Amino acid sequence: MLYIGIDLGTSAIKLLLMDEKGEIQKTVSKSYDLYFPRPGWAEQSPEDWFSAALSGLRDLLQDADCSRVAGIGIGGQMHGLVVLDEKDQVIRPAILWNDGRSTAECAFLNNEIGQDKLSAYTANIAFAGFTAPKLLWMKKNEPEQFKRIDKIMLPKDYLIYRLSGIHCSDVSDASGTLYFDVKNRRWSEEMAEICGISISCLGEVHESFEAVGTIKPEIAAELGLSDKVVIAAGAGDNAAAAVGTGTVGDGRCNISLGTSGTIFISSSSFRLDPNNALHSFAHADGSFHLMGCMLSAASCNKWWMEDILGTDRFEDEQKNITGLGENHVFFLPYLMGERSPINDTFARGTFTGITMDTTRSDMTLAVL
Repeated sequence: MLYIGIDLGTSAIKLLLMDEKGEIQKTVSKSYDLYFPRPGWAEQSPEDWFSAALSGLRDLLQDADCSRVAGIGIGGQMHGLVVLDEKDQVIRPAILWNDGRSTAECAFLNNEIGQDKLSAYTANIAFAGFTAPKLLWMKKNEPEQFKRIDKIMLPKDYLIYRLSGIHCSDVSDASGTLYFDVKNRRWSEEMAEICGISISCLGEVHESFEAVGTIKPEIAAELGLSDKVVIAAGAGDNAAAAVGTGTVGDGRCNISLGTSGTIFISSSSFRLDPNNALHSFAHADGSFHLMGCMLSAASCNKWWMEDILGTDRFEDEQKNITGLGENHVFFLPYLMGERSPINDTFARGTFTGITMDTTRSDMTLAVL
């Protein structure tokens, strides 16, 4: 048997074809645009995701025995807001995980509703990256479009919907919305009411490893697949990566540096950070985890190299750098605000320690 894995990233979608022993047969990557309509905002087109997914699947399966493909699993960027109307048309561009426009909505949730209530309802407090503040922003700033909402999805769930016709989510991704009751692994009626939405807008929620349906016959035919190919509920990117690295069970930890950076701690039982600096989420393995997130991690290196230094030859800039941490110049990487532990959307990146003898390499080292 063969299995397809799809990772819906912020800058690209990555696909792999794997056999039942876990041996990777082929990988494909397709990039798409990221839009910053205003400072601190971040959006993407869900249609771009789907087009890239179909293109990637065609390339992935080009020389494969499609009759052996048995299942598809999808993971991806968390917290994004995707909204569809009653005709299944996307209402507006997706508001992404690193979008900071909902500062006022977070203040309302944390201060007016109260952090204690939010923790009781969802095991978390409001961060600008989470989905619920985005919904409140849309309700306030785009009321006519808000009224058209018939379905609310997370990014990878939009792909599942387009591939299978099933409107659903999984517990790990849903945990980052702030309208999910993490402890009891179900949508929160209280938070849905606060957001002004119906639970029916959210679809069914599943464990990550559960099958939710099969691929649409017309898409199966286009790709040369059987229409019996199963699609799993999938997982948020960090939970999926944790399973891949063996960060499951109790007390295991990993650190990942992608566009964002995360510290991920798995737990066999539900735990709540009393300071609300760490997120408390459901894990893709059926248990729970705690997580802290930096919004800008490896993306800082890309910004520094491409946008500031004007080069795509990263290795040339870094070849003379040795001794990470042995420099006198420091860089605070708050290019998209800060999440864990301070939760400050107005935090900004800075260089400090610069002197007359500071070199280009010193600043590159500081970013690294």
